[in-house]
Amino acid sequence: MDTLIFDCDGVLVDSEAIAEATLVGLLGEWLPDLAADTVLRQALGMTTANILGHLEPLSRHRLPADATERVDRTIEARLARELEAIDGVAAAIASLPLPKAVVSNSRRRRVLASLATTGLDRLIGESPVFTADQVAHPKPAPDLYLLAARELGCAPADCLVVEDSVSGVTAAHAAGMTVIGFTGASHVEPGQERRLVEAGAWRILDHMHGLESMVDDWRHARLRAAAR
Repeated sequence: MDTLIFDCDGVLVDSEAIAEATLVGLLGEWLPDLAADTVLRQALGMTTANILGHLEPLSRHRLPADATERVDRTIEARLARELEAIDGVAAAIASLPLPKAVVSNSRRRRVLASLATTGLDRLIGESPVFTADQVAHPKPAPDLYLLAARELGCAPADCLVVEDSVSGVTAAHAAGMTVIGFTGASHVEPGQERRLVEAGAWRILDHMHGLESMVDDWRHARLRAAAR
C-alpha cells in the first residue's frame, strides 16, 4: 500500500520554529529582564506551561494568568496563516487517491488545532495523525516516521513523505522513505532547496498543485524497479 505522509500540522509548516519565535516574542513583552531566547534553549521539549514555569522564577516580573492559553492561541493563529498561504494545499489533499497520514514533530493538540483552523481536517478525514508526543522527541526523528509506517501497516519504502525542513527530510530519509522537499512555505530561507537535496530529498516541490505529477513519477519508478 503506497502512502503519502505530510509533514507538520498536515501540510509543511515549520511549527517548532513558529512556536519558539512566538514564545520568545511574548516573553520579551512579559519578562523584559529575561534573555528568553538564550534561556529557552534549556527548556526545549517541555510543554508551554512547563517552559513558562521554568522561566518565570528567573525574572523579576509576573506572567499573565492566562499566559499558556495566550501562547497557544497565538501559535495556532500563525500556523493557520502559514497553511492558508501555501498554494494548492487543499486541492492536493483532496485529489490524490493515495492513503494519507500526518506526521508532525509538534504536539498533538497543536497539530489538531491547526488542521481544524484551516479546514484541512475535513479534507484529510480519517487519516491518522502521528505526533512527537508518541515518541517523546521534540524534533523530527526516524522513530516517528517508522511508528507511522508500522501503524499504517506498510513498509517504509512504500511511503512518500512531503517535508519542508532539513531535519524532517533527514529523519524521513533515515527511516527509509522517499522524501519530496517542499520550498513553497512562506518561512523558507534562501538556499533551502540545496540543503533539502543534500539532506536526502528525492525531488523538490515548489507548489502543492504539482504534487500529483510527482506522486505519479514515484509510483512509476517503483513499478519499473520491481519489474527488473
